[in-house]
Amino acid sequence: MESENKLTKAEIIDGIYEELDIDKADIHKVIDKLFDHLKTALSTDQVIELRGFGTFEIRTRKGREKARNPRTGEIVSVNTHGVAVFRPGKQLKEIAWNLRG
Repeated sequence: MESENKLTKAEIIDGIYEELDIDKADIHKVIDKLFDHLKTALSTDQVIELRGFGTFEIRTRKGREKARNPRTGEIVSVNTHGVAVFRPGKQLKEIAWNLRG
């Protein structure tokens, strides 16, 4: 199901373009490079801290012998693996807290 409150990368680029006097292609390159750097940092087990926004990191999730496939109900074995985690910063927590309150 598609959410009507979704913001896409293209919409972010358009928003920046409307606010700054920078070519859209250049904005697109910068955003793509930002994502590349974030992915590279996470793939080398670095923690990414963006003050005022939040922290990205990879955490280890322990494997289990008996896990259940939620779709089929079948019992499966799951190996230990990494998961991407985001922890919101103080300012983002406050925004979220007040948004739904």
